[in-house]
Amino acid sequence: MSRLSNATLAGLPDEVERPGYDRAAVRTGVVHLGIGAFHRAHQALVFDDALRTGDLRWGVLGVSLRSPGVRDQLNPQDGLYSVVMRDGVDDHTRIIGAVQGVLVAPEDPAAVVAAMASPEVQLVTLTVTEKGYRLDPASGGLLTGDPDVAADLADLSTPRTAPGFLVAALAERRRRSLPPFTVVSCDNLPHNGARVRAAVLAMAEAHDPTLAAWIGAEGAFPQTMVDRIVPATTPDDIDAQAARVGARDEGMVKTEPFTQWVIEDHFVGARPDFAALGVQLTPEVAPWEDAKLRLLNGAHSSIAYLGGLAGHAFVHEVVAIPAFRAFVERLWNEAETTLNPPPGLDIPAYRRDLMARFSNPALQHRTRQIAMDGSQKLPQRLLATIAARLDADQSIDALALGVAGWIGWQDGVTETGERFTVDDPMAAPLAAALAEAVTATDRVRAVCSLSGIVSPRLAGDERFTGTVTRHLNGIAIQGVEAWLGPQA
Repeated sequence: MSRLSNATLAGLPDEVERPGYDRAAVRTGVVHLGIGAFHRAHQALVFDDALRTGDLRWGVLGVSLRSPGVRDQLNPQDGLYSVVMRDGVDDHTRIIGAVQGVLVAPEDPAAVVAAMASPEVQLVTLTVTEKGYRLDPASGGLLTGDPDVAADLADLSTPRTAPGFLVAALAERRRRSLPPFTVVSCDNLPHNGARVRAAVLAMAEAHDPTLAAWIGAEGAFPQTMVDRIVPATTPDDIDAQAARVGARDEGMVKTEPFTQWVIEDHFVGARPDFAALGVQLTPEVAPWEDAKLRLLNGAHSSIAYLGGLAGHAFVHEVVAIPAFRAFVERLWNEAETTLNPPPGLDIPAYRRDLMARFSNPALQHRTRQIAMDGSQKLPQRLLATIAARLDADQSIDALALGVAGWIGWQDGVTETGERFTVDDPMAAPLAAALAEAVTATDRVRAVCSLSGIVSPRLAGDERFTGTVTRHLNGIAIQGVEAWLGPQA
């Protein structure tokens, strides 16, 4: 079967939505670092919508900071790929034409820097996951002990990290008397714009203090919040899509109908008409960010660890079980009290919508996918909420149960006996810390010794350690589902 491409686009079935603009006339105004499934199902659609309006400045050049996988999927397809939106009743396929191509940074870092330094580029967006910024979870500073960070701090002629590429490209723009681009982080980092700005300024300061001063004065790093559930695409998904449309698409992504992008209204240079494209521009992103991290992401992680331990592969299976569904509601009851909702965010309606999204069986969202990189996610998804509740002298029972699930996950075996690899950048130090821990008390103490995950403040609070220990002991003895029931 032929691959999806410019040549095969016209032969697709009529119900497949096509770009509808002259792709040959599109200019590259966006460079995106970390062109994984989330970007292709989220921000790329907004830029594709901009192109559909006739504003052809917003083509996207994708950059993979690690492997050639996405390049090998998309470049043979002229950058085209399909987004399949599933709501449990119907599938809608839309072909995205915004991506002009994909570079692989380790293969040609100079080409990546040159692309970002192009005068046509106005935005550099990022979805590199929490670990891709190479930031210390506790301090927010660069991980100077990381070999790639150390290499970039010493020499930026061949950058290795996201902050390194940003600084090298901004330095080249300054050398050419070009203004900086706007850096738009689209990852689930709290205060993502401020943290990326701090990392970039620290990297720049190590090389040239005047460059750091220029970036600080002239650059823009708006805060953002992004929301869309994007499960991993499987080979079966690709085969089924090929059978439906008559062309094989190795780069397809699947997602839900819901999508949201909130951006702080702070840019340098040009930008698309984001407001007309459905993006919310706001002077303050933090309340939106907190609601998403503490309600959606906090529940997702808790579902992943507790549901995964109980042997459930998919999110919709977990929330279909009354005890789990009641647990999620209790977790939301606790988290909701720590929020300061902005105008326009109806928390009860948001919770109802979240539960409906979690219950969508068409997404096939795997608990094991959500469980990845837990050490990087837990501080903002659960631990920050717990700290806020303790400051208010409030119960943390459901939130602490989610943390207990994460600790149990580190054993790498489900209650049904299935073994799995813990996919986490701190898997080795976690395993070492837990190796000699026998009792639940020992295990909680061992995890709390890792200050890069659990702050000393929480580690020293008996209300936190005691509640997590009680839950960890309960699920170890009774099993997750049996322990959840009495907690309701």
